[in-house]
Order: sequence, then structure tokens, then C-alpha cells
Amino acid sequence: MNSYPSIGRQTTSGNSALKDLLARPDNRVCADCGAPDPKWASSNIGVFICLKCSGVHRSLGTHISKVLSVTLDEWSDDQVDSVVEVGGNASANSTYEAYIPEGVSKPRPDAGPDERSQFIRSKYELQQFMKPSLRILSTTSKHSLQASMSMSDSFRSSASSQLSEGMVEFIGVLKVKVLNGTDLAVRDVLSSDPYVVLKLGKQRVQTAVVESNLNPVWNEELMLSVPQNYGPIKLEVYDYDTFSTDDVMGEVEIDIQPMITAATAFVDAEKFENMQIGKWLKSHDNGLLEDSTVNIVDGKVKQSVSLKLQKVECGEIHLEMEWMSLES
Repeated sequence: MNSYPSIGRQTTSGNSALKDLLARPDNRVCADCGAPDPKWASSNIGVFICLKCSGVHRSLGTHISKVLSVTLDEWSDDQVDSVVEVGGNASANSTYEAYIPEGVSKPRPDAGPDERSQFIRSKYELQQFMKPSLRILSTTSKHSLQASMSMSDSFRSSASSQLSEGMVEFIGVLKVKVLNGTDLAVRDVLSSDPYVVLKLGKQRVQTAVVESNLNPVWNEELMLSVPQNYGPIKLEVYDYDTFSTDDVMGEVEIDIQPMITAATAFVDAEKFENMQIGKWLKSHDNGLLEDSTVNIVDGKVKQSVSLKLQKVECGEIHLEMEWMSLES
């Protein structure tokens, strides 16, 4: 009997529609590399993909691919309808892989990051495998297409091509749950309309706006793909303004090295009992309110973080982070 991943939060009809799609044979493997049991999807493209390919999709930008977890994210009715309308992997691939040039093959599940990224970018961003009449390229994509190498040369390139502009090797996905803020700064007459922005490299994700609240509760999950050469996450809080530039309500950096170092040492976290495996220490150089421990909780690597906002008169932000390695 086949076992299907539990579906994330949708309406009853949306839940049923996604289950029906996932039950189809073509959607039981990743649309891009063929890895079994994909638990991620591009809601606007309409394909189901594996964790490794989802990292490349995120690097394309949401204007090309909007990545959602099938099991963790909350799907809107429109997002479900979009995937259902496409029809899944076989239908999407009949368009995006209509004309794969001779000498070019799809990456296998164990493909390296260079081969995987090259294929996915060519498939979706440059649309090089589509019928020419169906290609819809942005100005950026057209420029990239004109400047790019021929397909055969590009796929025969050496590992040094990983260093070329736009090529990023990802090692994992970080799920950041923005819980709440306390005692945030006033930026309107008596209150503020705060939202949180997270930045890592060229990635930028943000929460919803909470109106007129200095102690907002978000409980909102945001996803960031973590490159091999990563730095700290920059967290910024803004006050939303309708008719003027949003006001700054503070910022702080999140050092993710302790978590990733600990997770690397316990790569098979599901095999261990609940335990502490690392710690980010409070110091005068960071915004921690207290030491932040990295723990294995029910087979997952997690970390709770409480931060004092900097470059502002007051305010705290509280988070929960979960690490998902591309090697898992």
C-alpha cells in the first residue's frame, strides 16, 4: 500500500484535491530529478519537487517559482487551484521539457548542485526546452539567455562553473517561525503596524502586517534556502505606512552557524532521542536576550531564539528555527 505525505493546512476541498494529485504516479517523483516522494511544490508552475530541487527553485525568485511545502505550509485556495489546473508533473513537463536538446539529460536524484541548478535554470528561467512560441521571458531572462553559453557547452562545463555569476550551492533549508514581538517602538501616533523581514544573501521574505499593535503575534513560518557560503540572517522590523516609506522599527542579526554546525554533527537527527546538541551564547556583540540552545526535538533540529532589536529605542522579537539538510 502506498503511503502519502500528510497534507498541510488547506480547506477540506483543497486538501482532497492535493491528495488526489499526489496519488498520481507522475507526482510521486520529483518533476526535475526523479527523486521519490517529493514533499515540496512550485504552486505557480504546478510541479511537485524534492527538497534539493526546491532550494534551486527558491534561488530563481518568487517571480519564477513560488515554493511551498506540501506538509508544512498553509495553502490558499488560489494556490491549490493553480496546481490542479496545471495537472501535475507530467502535464507541466510536457510543456517545460518539450524539446530537450540532444546530449542534455535530466539530473538524477544524486546529481551534484552544479548539474541540478544548471538544468532547473535552463528549464524554468531561460525556458530553453519549451516551444519557442510559448516562451515568456523577462528582461533579465532575455539578457541571461543572450549571454549564456550554448546548451551543450553549458552542461559539459567543469565544476569551476559553480563559481560563475548566479550559481549558488545550497546546503539546506531553514524554517523560521516568527512567533511574536514585545514592547515594539511607536512609529504612528500611538502605535505601529509592524511586520518582520528576513534577509539571507539575495533572498527576502516577510511576515504579514499586524495593525495597531506593539505586542504583535504572527506565528508565521518563513523559509530560507541556505547557501554553502552563508552569513548571518538579517532581521528587520518595519512599520507599514500606506502613503509614505515604511518606518524602521529596529534590526538584529541571527547567527545560524551554531545551529548548522550542530546539525551537521547529528545529520541523522531522527535516530537520536531529544537532547541539546549546540548553543549560541549571549554576548555584547549580539542581540540575544539569553543563551539560545540547539536541540533535537522529535527527530528534528530546532532552536528557540529571543532577540533584542538594535538601532531602536525598544523592542524584542521571538523566533523558532528548524533546520532541514539537503542531505537528509
